[in-house]
Amino acid sequence: QVQLVESGGGLVQPGESLRLSCAASGNIFSIYTMGWYRQAAGKQRELVAAINNGGMTNYADSAKGRFTVSRDNAKNTVYLQMNSLKPEDTAVYYCYSLIKTGITMRPNAYWGQGTQVTVSS
Repeated sequence: QVQLVESGGGLVQPGESLRLSCAASGNIFSIYTMGWYRQAAGKQRELVAAINNGGMTNYADSAKGRFTVSRDNAKNTVYLQMNSLKPEDTAVYYCYSLIKTGITMRPNAYWGQGTQVTVSS
């Protein structure tokens, strides 16, 4: 089994920063893409940022210039540094990762349980 455990959400005021972390553990052979989605109330889940195992990143337009995704491969951990937060960034943020659990296995997508980020004055 594979588990993704997130941390770092909370309540902040507009303009402030937060750093989310997500650590993968369990039966991991190799990790490919790691990243973050978010889902605001009444809206569909959307990609925020992702990073592959070569370090290439991809961002939603709303995240460019404010958010930075990074990873520590030695710790199987992905981070999301969020600066200049806006009320519209309020959502549940989900970590995801594409992971192989064995040399002959196909990569599967795994999700964290979600962490609430609320931006409000």
